[in-house]
Amino acid sequence: MTSRPYVLLSCAMSIDGYIDDATTERLLLSNDDDLDRVDATRAGCDAIMVGAATVRRDDPRLLVRSERRRADRVARGLAPSPVKVTVTGSGDLDPAARFFTAGDGTKLVYCPSGVVDKAREQVGAVATVVDAGEPVTPEAVVADLAGRGVSRLMVEGGGSVHCQFLTAGLADELHLVVAPFFVGDRRAPRFVGDGRFPWHPGRRARVVEVRQIGDVVLTRYALSDRCLA
Repeated sequence: MTSRPYVLLSCAMSIDGYIDDATTERLLLSNDDDLDRVDATRAGCDAIMVGAATVRRDDPRLLVRSERRRADRVARGLAPSPVKVTVTGSGDLDPAARFFTAGDGTKLVYCPSGVVDKAREQVGAVATVVDAGEPVTPEAVVADLAGRGVSRLMVEGGGSVHCQFLTAGLADELHLVVAPFFVGDRRAPRFVGDGRFPWHPGRRARVVEVRQIGDVVLTRYALSDRCLA
């Protein structure tokens, strides 16, 4: 799929690989300086994607926060924030979630053929629901996004979505931030689960940057030849 969007995965995790804890409160893994870096990365993308579980659990806005960066995008003829994308297997989404209510830009919901009607009944008034086949695959999603003019996609999670893109070999770059603490609770979600990944002891990912940002550490990995720096 040479015409597919450039796919950048972004994740923050604990030292022991958890992206959240097992409580109902969102675990803050990053810091203000790193969140500003993420904001700059968002501003350079055409679309931002999270799974439906992240929409339900974290209620993210997924907007560019910086007024200057929003203005820069508008000056280039773009919407203030990238297109928001989610994938649901059940169609169970709340139209009052901030994914749908925050910002005036395009929101896309990809779902299996069997739940299209349910998804459209629930969020069709606030988003475009896309029949992505049965089952939904990352390949189908990125192909449709390419047809909508998306050339750079930022995937922000959660773990299931990251795992699907990685095992499918559809990731070009990974931004992985490690927070300086442990979670130590196997009930909590991890960065990725089990799978057959294209990167292994015989094919190591290329490190293109390691940077300390306050009390966290960012490592950027090149996962394809499309990542040049």
